[in-house]
Amino acid sequence: MSDGHSDDRSRYRAPVGTHDVLPPESAQWTALVTAFAERAGRYGFDLVITPIFEHLEVFERVGGSTDVVRKEMYDFDDKGGRRLALRPEGTAGVARAFVQHGPVTPWKVWYVAPHFRYERPQKGRNRQHWQVGAEALGVDDPQLDVEVIALAHGFYQAIGLRDFTLSINSMGDEDDRVGYVERLRAYLLDRGGDLGEVFRERVAANPLRVLDSKDPDWQDVIEHAPQITESLGDHARTHFEAVQHGLDRLGIEHEINPRLVRGLDYYTSTTFEFASHALDAAQNGIGGGGRYDKLVEQMGGRPTPGIGFGIGIERVLIAGAAEGVVPGEVPEADVFVLDRIDNATEVTLLVTELREEGMRAERTYGDRSVKAQMKAADRSGARFTVILGEREAEHGAVSVKDMTSSEQVEVPRSLVAGWLQERREAKDPER
Repeated sequence: MSDGHSDDRSRYRAPVGTHDVLPPESAQWTALVTAFAERAGRYGFDLVITPIFEHLEVFERVGGSTDVVRKEMYDFDDKGGRRLALRPEGTAGVARAFVQHGPVTPWKVWYVAPHFRYERPQKGRNRQHWQVGAEALGVDDPQLDVEVIALAHGFYQAIGLRDFTLSINSMGDEDDRVGYVERLRAYLLDRGGDLGEVFRERVAANPLRVLDSKDPDWQDVIEHAPQITESLGDHARTHFEAVQHGLDRLGIEHEINPRLVRGLDYYTSTTFEFASHALDAAQNGIGGGGRYDKLVEQMGGRPTPGIGFGIGIERVLIAGAAEGVVPGEVPEADVFVLDRIDNATEVTLLVTELREEGMRAERTYGDRSVKAQMKAADRSGARFTVILGEREAEHGAVSVKDMTSSEQVEVPRSLVAGWLQERREAKDPER
């Protein structure tokens, strides 16, 4: 007869478009986030944490013509009647925090956070997905653009990715873009008027959103559309050329993609995107961003330029697996404490001392047999097993077994932490 537990397990599952990250996979996440945090710190970026939900108007700033706002955003009324939305992207919340708190510029921050979009779940793109990202506000300088791109580029290299490319473009200044949008709209309506109502609606709302469409029926029209780089004024052109020169000087290979407009309406000037060639072309984006020099002002703040990017954690890990360079190792114990003494508190005391010395120390619980404890020690991957038994306790010692060589020695109880630490460091001198 069923006790009902199996029925419960089949009923209670993660919602469609979400997933659990369990050990040992979570070690890859730890390694990725740690690598990003370390690199961001070297570039002068500090951690920012913003709410997982905001007032709806904050995220509407990403653009009313975008699919993010029109179709994908999780928005709702809370019990107080306030209209809220779950975070669909990272930049808008950071810009709102800048307006609210008025920090000293340049304000350079990084984040790691879940993002939410209601769309058909795909490999590496869930309804809840995680990103790391960086934002820099208060500086209008092409050299900052170069540094921000270099931060992202170097991060991919640091975790072992090699088969990826960088595309860049310029969205121009506001006046450049206004003129270009009108020329683009006229072209699209003239050449694509027979492509259907959805096409015409998209053109009317924002012709730029046509350029990032994947609709196969639209591609020929998109391919021959006017390019925004042909419409850049002197200031935007000079800025973009400086970005290209800076990337060249840093040895960061890149290609100009005049169709690269990104999927959000707040972008201005420099835009960029990284793609992994280890993934299918339709889903090979692993991160990107650009300038958003008007966003803070649109939220009621003083005119403040900004630039940033977001990187999808799940997508990057899939790219790493495709290249055979998944970051992070399955964690193993440094030492396993085997309990052969009739005093469980002494075992707790010893593992605590070892942990405070920086070692990963593990044990069993619940008066397990010696045989069961040895099996657990083997599974832990620990190099050393410390045996705490009655015989050793009588003269203030423990036995330490090297699980690699099977050599076993007796060490004074008061010295065992230091003894193990010395051998641990000798094994891994970088520690």
